[in-house]
This record gives sequence, C-alpha cells and structure tokens, in this order.
Amino acid sequence: MATIKDVARLAGVSVASVSRVINNGPKVSKKTIEKVNKIMADLSYTPNANARALVTKKSTTVGVVIPDLTDPFFASLAHGVDQVARQKNMQLLLSTGLVTAESEQQAINLLIERRCDVMVLHSKKLSDDTLIALTDKVPGLVLIDRYIEQIAHRCVWLDNSEGGKIAARHLLALKHKDFSCISSSYKIDDPSLRLQGFQNELNSAGFNLDQELIEYGEPNLQGGEIATQKLLASGKKFTALFVYNDAMAIGAISTLEDNGYRVPTDISVIGFDDVLLSRYSRPKLTTLHYPIEEMAIQATNLALELANKNNKADKTKRFKYIPRLKKRESTSLNDK
Repeated sequence: MATIKDVARLAGVSVASVSRVINNGPKVSKKTIEKVNKIMADLSYTPNANARALVTKKSTTVGVVIPDLTDPFFASLAHGVDQVARQKNMQLLLSTGLVTAESEQQAINLLIERRCDVMVLHSKKLSDDTLIALTDKVPGLVLIDRYIEQIAHRCVWLDNSEGGKIAARHLLALKHKDFSCISSSYKIDDPSLRLQGFQNELNSAGFNLDQELIEYGEPNLQGGEIATQKLLASGKKFTALFVYNDAMAIGAISTLEDNGYRVPTDISVIGFDDVLLSRYSRPKLTTLHYPIEEMAIQATNLALELANKNNKADKTKRFKYIPRLKKRESTSLNDK
C-alpha cells in the first residue's frame, strides 16, 4: 500500500508539499499539484482521513447513526446524508443504534473516535440531557426525527401528531365511522404521537376509537400481520384501519385479503412513511408521505454549517416538516 512518502519521492517534492496539495494548502505551484495528483492516481493512494482532519482542523467525514440497516425508511435517510457527503467530497461513516440507549451511545462513540464532528443522529432512546451534552463534544451534531426545545436549532423533525390527524381527516371524508388502529410496540414517541393525533381528530369530529380496536406489534410486515389477526379475532366491526407504517400496513392488507376481506371495498387501510414498497403493493397503498430523504439532506447541510461555524449558526431557525397525504388505492368511500 502506497504511503505519502512514496508519493513525495516519486514526485521529487517534500512530504509537506504533498500534504499541501492534498489539503488545498497555499504556496503550491500548478505544476506540482498536477504532478502529485497524477502520482497519487497512479499509486491508488488515498489520504488518511484522520490525518487530514488533524492538519486542516476540519472533518473529512459525515457520520450518521440509524437504528436499522434493513429498513427502507432508514436506507432513504442514509441515502440523503450520502448525497450531501459526495457533493462535498467527504466520506460517509454509518453506525447503527438498534433502538437501545446503550447501542446508540456506542454508535456515537464509534464516530467520535474517528474524529467525526459532523453527525446526523437518529436517536430515540438517549435522554434529552445526554444529547444536549453531546453538542459540546460534536460541533456539527444534528438530530433527525426528534425535537428537543433546548437545541431546537439542531433538530430536523416531522410533526407525527399532525400526520395522525391528516389520516383521520381522510378516512372521515370517506364517510367511515368504525375505526381501528395498528401501532408500533416500540416505546418511542413516534407511534404514540401518531395515534394521539388520530384519536384527537376523531374525537373532534364526534367519533371515538374503541380501545379494543388498537393493536400493537413489531414495525414490520409480520408485526402488521399478527396485529391484524388479533383485530379480526376480536369480532368487532371496523371499516377503516390506520397503521403505524407502510410495512405493517402491507402486512395488514395481506392478512385481511387472506381472511376474505377486500381492500378497500370492505376495509380501507392507510399507512405512514410512503416507502417505495407502498407504490407497488396490491392495492397500491394510501399513506402519509414522510420526506425523510429531503430531511436528511437538510440535516446534513445544517450539520456542516454548524461544524464550519463552530456552533455559532443561527439559533432562531426551525426545521419542522409536515407529512403529506398520498391517495392511492387502499382507501375508498364507505357506502355501506
């Protein structure tokens, strides 16, 4: 493996000159820059990111912490961060948090050890105080899908409660009166906020959500399948089903169809997130669009701004997003 000394020897310049070329330093002739770059390409030499950070005092990496590599939602989040990193000629460092406080802290520590001071963090289990304290260690730390008032200018978040309200308004507009809900069993804010918003909107319209028609499960296809089986086993009537996310909603549709119910003729189903799979399910899923990739791009640019300004960016800015209804084929007018 080639070293910086090999590049300097073949280029006939000092190691310091090679370092200045790598870091866009001053007092380097155009001829030297071209010669050093050609030799680095010929040798497939890659500058050490940590060493560059020590010299330039600027991070060459963008870190992102997500709970799950396999979930399409979090893949979209990581893709948004990666887009900005590539535009800035920076490396992406990905670490997983697994929705536990201990694993989230370990994931963050891993990035800090690699001198990563630009970080987009999806954290649901670490306390507010812990995350606030981390901002002193990581100048470019930005939270995504979480809001903490004390560091609001570092938060890029979605109004989940409003999303629940939008889902309820859509089903109410379709003349539904008997509602059910499948939520995530994870003890985090998102599912409780979505369910709360849904219930509040129904109450405002004069309807109640029967607590026996609320089921919980793992936020995946199988979780939606099992929760739907429990709803059907209750024997209670419902014509509309609001589901925590698209994966659970698609699992629910499959189970309903397997049990002789037609979607949306018999039961309308609405999901949340608008992942790619929702556009290809049968029927195509009505859902709430969660602009996670757009939010990830915003969060990454904000993290870079905070890091470059050494935590002196505008603290009055706010970055709240509202989900948008995507009407497809899994909801229809209740004409019974």
